[in-house]
Amino acid sequence: MPFRLAHLSDPHVGPLGRPRLHQLFGKRATGYANWQRGRSRSHDMATLSLLVADLRAQGADHVACTGDLCNIGLPSEWATARAFMEALGPSADVSLVPGNHDAYVRGSLEGLLASCGAYITDDSGVPAHFPYLRRRGPIALVGLSSAIPTKPFVASGRLGPPQLAAAETLLRALATEPGRPCRVVMIHHPPHPGGASPGRELKDAAAFAAMIGRVGAELVMHGHNHVASLARMAGPGGFGVPVVGVPSASALPDGHGALPGRRAGYALYEFEKVGDGYAIAARRRGLDASGVMADLGSFDLKTAALTGTAA
Repeated sequence: MPFRLAHLSDPHVGPLGRPRLHQLFGKRATGYANWQRGRSRSHDMATLSLLVADLRAQGADHVACTGDLCNIGLPSEWATARAFMEALGPSADVSLVPGNHDAYVRGSLEGLLASCGAYITDDSGVPAHFPYLRRRGPIALVGLSSAIPTKPFVASGRLGPPQLAAAETLLRALATEPGRPCRVVMIHHPPHPGGASPGRELKDAAAFAAMIGRVGAELVMHGHNHVASLARMAGPGGFGVPVVGVPSASALPDGHGALPGRRAGYALYEFEKVGDGYAIAARRRGLDASGVMADLGSFDLKTAALTGTAA
């Protein structure tokens, strides 16, 4: 039987409690104002609950979440984030990497990692360390953190040279193992150059792309842009590594969620060993135009095309 992996991102779990006055400093002040002005109406918890129920009904062997559980990084959000992760499944069956909203201000990321560390603990038992490695069935999940605190109105990310070097060493070692697992990289920000607009981009995307060009991967998954997307990065020998983004898991079917590819959704993958490599089948599920959870088409990972009904 193929191994099934579900991928969701950017749930922006709420409700957001009223912060204390001393917590509204720096970026949190502008973030809270944005939340009150309209962002809170872009993310719907009933929609998120519907999506999680649908995801669990698909019988995935593992679930990957690529960050932005939080909104403005309040301490009160850490327990809410943990409750959301527990709703997805036990920590052995669910893997997490953080997003920029999880590192909204200094100290926010550390609080989230402490609360949700079981979902970031690698197979060696080391919690909240990046990159981390989790082997599940035929796949090797490599979790990276691009989450860094930034100035107001900036949502960029960075991996940094030490993490990039460690990821390269890990991916290279996995590629030379007998039986070679299917290497799946998890990251919040789109990791390819041009994958996000200025101020929202991965600052060292070019360095990440160069690293993938040297050692490769079979699949890279991300969130951040709140839209279904598919790109390719050059790997060793000219192999095109698919880079898949998913919408926000809580996007309403109106507002920005009414645009093609932006309604709440997630991706489902099936991995099967074929000769010396892997066949990866990918499809999308999410809200259709009428607000019902449905199949929305597939990802053609060979040609980097989204097919089927617009999400």
